[in-house]
Amino acid sequence: MNIKISNYFTELLSASAAMLVALPSAIAFGISVYTPLGESYAGMAALSGVIGTIVIGLITPLVGGTARLVSAPAAPAAAVLSVFVLEQVRIGEFGYAQIPILVTIAILFAGIFQILLGIIGGGRLIKFIPYPVVTGYLGGLGILIIMAQLPRIFAMSSEGSLLGNIETLTSDPIPPIIGFATIGTMILIPKMTSKIPPTIASLLMGFASYWLLSIYFPELKSIHNNRYVVGPIIPEGESLFSHFGKNITNLGIITFSNLKMIFVPAFTLGFLLSIDTLKTCLVIDVYSAKRHDSNRELIGQGVGNFASSLFGGIAGSGTLGPTLVNLASGAKTKFSGFLVGVFALVSLFFFANVLQWIPVAALAGVLIVVGSRMIDWRSFGLLKNPSTVFDFSVILCVVVAAVSTSLILAAGVGILLAILLFVRDQIRSSVVRRTFLGHQKFSKKRRLPSELDALEKKSDRNIIFELQGQLFFGTTDQLFNTLEPYLASAKNIILDFRRVVNIDFTAVNLLKQIHSRLMAANGTLILANIPLLLSTGHDMKEYLRTLGLSDSSENIKFFDELDDALEYIEDEIIHEANLDVTKNVPFLHLNQFEFFKPFKLEDVAQFEKCIREIECPSGENVFNMGDVSDEMYFIRKGTIRIQLPIEGKRSHHLATFGKGDFFGDMAFLDKETRSADAVAIETSSLYGISRIKFDEYVATHPIFGNLFFESLAYTLSKRLRLNHVELSALQES
Repeated sequence: MNIKISNYFTELLSASAAMLVALPSAIAFGISVYTPLGESYAGMAALSGVIGTIVIGLITPLVGGTARLVSAPAAPAAAVLSVFVLEQVRIGEFGYAQIPILVTIAILFAGIFQILLGIIGGGRLIKFIPYPVVTGYLGGLGILIIMAQLPRIFAMSSEGSLLGNIETLTSDPIPPIIGFATIGTMILIPKMTSKIPPTIASLLMGFASYWLLSIYFPELKSIHNNRYVVGPIIPEGESLFSHFGKNITNLGIITFSNLKMIFVPAFTLGFLLSIDTLKTCLVIDVYSAKRHDSNRELIGQGVGNFASSLFGGIAGSGTLGPTLVNLASGAKTKFSGFLVGVFALVSLFFFANVLQWIPVAALAGVLIVVGSRMIDWRSFGLLKNPSTVFDFSVILCVVVAAVSTSLILAAGVGILLAILLFVRDQIRSSVVRRTFLGHQKFSKKRRLPSELDALEKKSDRNIIFELQGQLFFGTTDQLFNTLEPYLASAKNIILDFRRVVNIDFTAVNLLKQIHSRLMAANGTLILANIPLLLSTGHDMKEYLRTLGLSDSSENIKFFDELDDALEYIEDEIIHEANLDVTKNVPFLHLNQFEFFKPFKLEDVAQFEKCIREIECPSGENVFNMGDVSDEMYFIRKGTIRIQLPIEGKRSHHLATFGKGDFFGDMAFLDKETRSADAVAIETSSLYGISRIKFDEYVATHPIFGNLFFESLAYTLSKRLRLNHVELSALQES
């Protein structure tokens, strides 16, 4: 187990302290499970708790492997199994002697379920169960534990309902005195000191109360027919191994038809124990700054419970109380968890005579406190905020279902409410992430100043909606309400699907309605960034096409990128404004550039002698990031893409420049190295202007230099204003 000899002593001390917490609780849980069978089964019930501590403690650390975790019988197991036993007693199909065999099979199946859950990776799935559902289920279990133990505190009959048995309340003072002394100690000790485990202190108080009462009630000093204590744990003539053989033999009396009633309780048991284990593992992760292997741990827990059932032990999980004691005592490895099982085995063989004197009322007191701590009392704070009242209602519904009907129904209610919580959260979250008007968001293609003026004036009828999340029946109304005010007046509505993870038939039908409304108003629906695959694995484009939305329809267009859609709309506006007069001109001469309009033709012709012509084939870099260069480029023909190289031979698109525009002005101005790559995305022809040659020219032509920098400043200011508008819109949205 890779543990140094020098650390054995720490592991031994930690394990012994953890065992002192785990074993008494396990005995209490065992007795709780078999309480409906009567006092004659108390010894066997206590033994089942001890066996569970031994077997689970010995096996689970070896298979699961989570360091410092202590696995032992747990409260969820006691709650589920006690309800199962009570139900079998009520039905009456099996005799009392056969019911422990049903419990064995239920635990066996729960172990198999946990193993399978770990194999298929269910350790990750359990983490996604809504917290209100888990809280409600554990709270219901806590109340059931308390209700099952109250008759032991008040010496009432344990058969029938708790309220119905109030009339059976006796005047026997012994159980209440021992029980309340135990409860009081378990509540007060943590407030007084952290060095003494509350379970140990409370049981010692229970022992002390019992022996003090024996002064006035001498019959308490006899173990024979003493209903106030656990009694003999191992019957005469039996051993641990004979108990194992007897348990295996008795499994044969159960037929396949009997197994039907066991499947659901077994599933519930395995599920709850898995949650309990993973919650404890998360606590260990916080302490150790490491991450546990949830799937491996579930397999280990399943193997441990499977083995425990064969020996007649009850089920268990990674329990928080003993684990915290183990952590506080300095444990470092999984060896400490294994030693808990070893020490429990030693206790059974050498201290069975002590264990048989544990007062039943003391164990009941311990369980009542454990049950009360399973209830999340802080959840009542959810009532203070209207937005969390539904979460409290979920908790309450699961608790009521668990207490008033059955844990099986509570599991069903929990699953149903988990679905409702998911749907509610999806409906609450906005499917429209951001909304932009056309003059607030532009493509990455840089435009000339005259084109920018036209875009700012004529883009207000173009609306861009960034969508997100699930587009399904629960969110379609929200989407329609957001889009409806624009349908009658918009020329183009762009829906960006980049962050959409799923879409259903109802949402597609809504898109068809939006398309129809836009087409009636002579508008166009544009869909961009449609994911190749949905979260379901289906092709979204094919799904839309199958349901009647395709680019063959009128007034609807599809684009791979939002930037492509924006560029298309901008080109349409520029064309309508008759600003693309150079579109059909093969090459631009320097005097045809908008940049040089303020200049005299003869000055431009004179300056043209200082520049060089550059031809760039498609895909060739004009310059690379880090290059030393002082040239500024004017595009006579073609398109240049500016991109930032990033890790993995990928790049981020910064801007696109077309015919009639310029780029490379930063290095021209500051004479620093290039900050990005410039790539010709089609065969391009450029004018290159070196800063050195420019300075030489303007030294003799200063007025030309002034006009040049004025034109450059004007164009750059237009670009900056554009960025300002986009950033402001982004911040406001």
